[in-house]
Amino acid sequence: MPLGGHGRAQTGVREQCGDVDDDLRALRDACERALTGHGIQRADELLATIPPGTAVDRYGDGGVVTDLETEIADALGLPAAVYLPSGTMAQQSVLRVHADRRGRRTVVFHPEAHLDRHEGRALERLQRLVGRPVGDRNRLLEVADLSTVAESPAALVIELPQRDLGGQLPGWEDLQAQTAWARDRGAAAHLDGARLWEAAAGYGRPPAEIAALFDTTYVSFYKGIGALPGCCLAGPEDVVAEVREWRGRMGGTLFGLWPGAASALTCLRRRLPLMPSYLDRAREIADAVRELPGVTVVPDPPQTPMLHLLLRTSPEAFTAAARTLAAERGLWTWERTTTTGDPAVQRVEFSVGDATMSLSIDDIRSAIGVLSG
Repeated sequence: MPLGGHGRAQTGVREQCGDVDDDLRALRDACERALTGHGIQRADELLATIPPGTAVDRYGDGGVVTDLETEIADALGLPAAVYLPSGTMAQQSVLRVHADRRGRRTVVFHPEAHLDRHEGRALERLQRLVGRPVGDRNRLLEVADLSTVAESPAALVIELPQRDLGGQLPGWEDLQAQTAWARDRGAAAHLDGARLWEAAAGYGRPPAEIAALFDTTYVSFYKGIGALPGCCLAGPEDVVAEVREWRGRMGGTLFGLWPGAASALTCLRRRLPLMPSYLDRAREIADAVRELPGVTVVPDPPQTPMLHLLLRTSPEAFTAAARTLAAERGLWTWERTTTTGDPAVQRVEFSVGDATMSLSIDDIRSAIGVLSG
């Protein structure tokens, strides 16, 4: 049976063999449009973010890597920055430095922090640090939660925005109070700014104003700005120098780091100015879908250019609807959902980017209506 009016190939054989994941990926690769982010990642488009004539580095020294580190330090208003291949490596390294300098091992963070949820306990198993989740996992961390901590921590980690809560941001005054709490106790205040670019749009403040509240800041390049993988860690020169050494110890100082750094510079310059418009579109989407049956927007209204949708449907019905949209409309949405405490409710993360901006609000509303049943 043909898949629709977009010239798609048949997929019956794979479906009969039960290879649903491969089948969905084939549908995704055939789609001409995407609902979220900057669209379906394709190798040729990612490689095109590396300009001809890019100056290469040697083991992270010189060339476009140095250019990127300088630009990030300037953008964040911090003395120095170092490029690393992954955020997991960057944050482990800097938290190890903060802990060693203070002779303390405890790192305080929200229960939904990336450090605790998505890194296989690396902070504890590799760095011998002690993670201490604080607060209610279903809401943002508050300074009142921190007041319950009696021990002296090495660092407080704040994730902006809180991704697993739909991209929520603490109030500006509460954020100031939380970082002051850390400093009053001799602890470092570290910003998990994987999506700092989105947070800056949400606060209506430049990234440097946010980073100024913290001792060190990590920013990612493959998420909101859509570059090749890689990140930077910024802060005081002596701390960054130690992180650079830990990068080498952890195997992150590759012979050439220039592809990711060049891509980051291209995408940062292209998309950072667009973050406010992405936020406007996120709020337009919330306005368009909140009244659909079986749809809940979290948070409502969106606080950054991302949001979560809670859909009253089953995983099987969702997958079937996603397949229909891909096959019949050439529109890629999501491969799967995230389960929630309610088996009848599924969650999806909706990041707004170039692909989202190219669709009409009516198209977006219609697609969410199909997915929610």
